[in-house]
Amino acid sequence: MIERYLLLKALSSLRIQEARANEVGPVTGIARANASAAFRHAAEQFNLNDVPIPDHPCNGDEELYPNKIGNYSKGLPHNAIGEVDTAAYQSFINALTSGDPADFEDIEIGAPLALRRKLVNPQAGLAFDLEGTDSHQFVMPPAPAFASAWEAGELVENYWMSLLRDVRFDHYHINPLAQAAADDLKNLSDYRGPSRLPDNLFRDKLPGTRIGPYISQFFWLPAPFGANRVEQHIRSCRPRRDFMTTQTEWLAIQNGYQPTRALEYRRVRRYITTGRDIGEWVHIDVLFQAYFTAFLALVEMGAPVNPGNPYITSATQEGFGTFGGPYFATLVAEPATRALQGVWYQKWFVHRRLRPEMFAGRVHMMKTGQASYPIHPDVLDSEVLQRVFFHNKRQNSGQGTYFLPMAFPEGSPLHPAYGAGHATVAGACTTILKALFDGSFEIPNPVVPHPVDPTRLVPFEGPPLTVEGELNKLASNVATGRNIAGVHWRTDGIESLRLGEAIAISILRDQKGKYNEDFDGFTFRKFDGTVVTV
Repeated sequence: MIERYLLLKALSSLRIQEARANEVGPVTGIARANASAAFRHAAEQFNLNDVPIPDHPCNGDEELYPNKIGNYSKGLPHNAIGEVDTAAYQSFINALTSGDPADFEDIEIGAPLALRRKLVNPQAGLAFDLEGTDSHQFVMPPAPAFASAWEAGELVENYWMSLLRDVRFDHYHINPLAQAAADDLKNLSDYRGPSRLPDNLFRDKLPGTRIGPYISQFFWLPAPFGANRVEQHIRSCRPRRDFMTTQTEWLAIQNGYQPTRALEYRRVRRYITTGRDIGEWVHIDVLFQAYFTAFLALVEMGAPVNPGNPYITSATQEGFGTFGGPYFATLVAEPATRALQGVWYQKWFVHRRLRPEMFAGRVHMMKTGQASYPIHPDVLDSEVLQRVFFHNKRQNSGQGTYFLPMAFPEGSPLHPAYGAGHATVAGACTTILKALFDGSFEIPNPVVPHPVDPTRLVPFEGPPLTVEGELNKLASNVATGRNIAGVHWRTDGIESLRLGEAIAISILRDQKGKYNEDFDGFTFRKFDGTVVTV
């Protein structure tokens, strides 16, 4: 850890120059410049000597299957059943291996230039940063393997999520389809979600995420933005409209073509109540939007700062540029791009996990006799497949299929599944908020959307909701919202929240020694429930 004594040690060997006219302070001139350099060097030495250089294990699918059926290949050319052209895949690997910008321009894309979507920023995974631990020193565990029961169970969950997109979360406990989903998930041999009760469907195991409403208060509460006010009505999509449920449309999207259909929206804005609502929110959100809005809401409700804030006991000062409002507002957004660069390294250069829509395509090819793959029977035997078949049949005027019904016309973005960008940013930014505010504070006057009219909010009557729990729930909602839309897996979300948390902690650690205030560190509870002081 970078301690303040490093600065004092650096200063003890420097000749403090006489202050220039009108300049006062304990350290000035060249001594200040050298102190700044000492801070940078101390951070560099910590990350070089104390943070290990990790191995980066993957699930082995890329080496195991010569036809690359277990790996990401969206945007490259594929045959009629969605298997990637291996020469094109090799051009993709060549670019990732060399890192030469020219080689990225030689990747073979499946659609002509005028009609194509482009691969999303693989070179971001090679970027360096001047704060926090380098992206290549973080590690994510291997993703579930293609043939595993674990991966099969996650796809079963994705299928059920798609079928329940238009059911209100607060109706799960009385909805027959939600009960069927809960019963089916009980039959899986390696499902790692929470207990299989309808009320807990698709929730996470983070502290507080199974208390109260499924959706975090920070998606509903209004927030002041200076003289403006953020009211959290959203433009939501019309129900029962899914995409990529025919083989023709699915294959075109896998080859990188622009979608030919578009979303349709409700006329009236409303609060988030369904999976389709949260899916659309995470479809078009601004990178740090949810967490900056949460910060504004925390200020509005008078949430106390973290007990470690050095200005709590000061009789003469308050925080501002450090440990105060502007500092908070800036710091909460600060880790967002660092989180993206960290997870982009994992996506492109380590794991290259295929998206759920592609795995579901493999299931369709097996069920229709077009191919044979080593897919675990947990998904092939699940009752959800017949329900998906008839759901898609209704969507397609009589043509039943086993493709995963997608919430977005374009399906997933053109970058690999694991880890998840949204979840990594969520993990990083909510960790900052937990470091800045008192997580034990109870949310005053919590709300829920009206049970009939989702354009209105009414008081929530239930157990107390804490800042920590609702921040964890906010991160979980963002991560799982992407799963509900069909573009990510459960492990993408969970492991990426942890990655983002680690990135934020490394930034806080680098910053700790820079303050002049007497400050013992940021203390908060991590996603796994352990308390840490950074």
